[in-house]
Amino acid sequence: MPIEIAQPVTAREAAAIAAAIQRFSQDTALAPPAESAGMDPWLKAALEEGVSAKDSFGPGQPFGVS
Repeated sequence: MPIEIAQPVTAREAAAIAAAIQRFSQDTALAPPAESAGMDPWLKAALEEGVSAKDSFGPGQPFGVS
């Protein structure tokens, strides 16, 4: 959404307006979500079930591995 100023302003006034808008944007921005300290749920499930990447291919070597 563009912001228009109806009156002519000096460069100093324009800079002050830009700084005020930037500060307002920073002050009202949403905080980034906190990172989870826990283990990835997919990794946890695989470890609990004893799943291995090699096991998912069946007996022998996985496709493309010699």
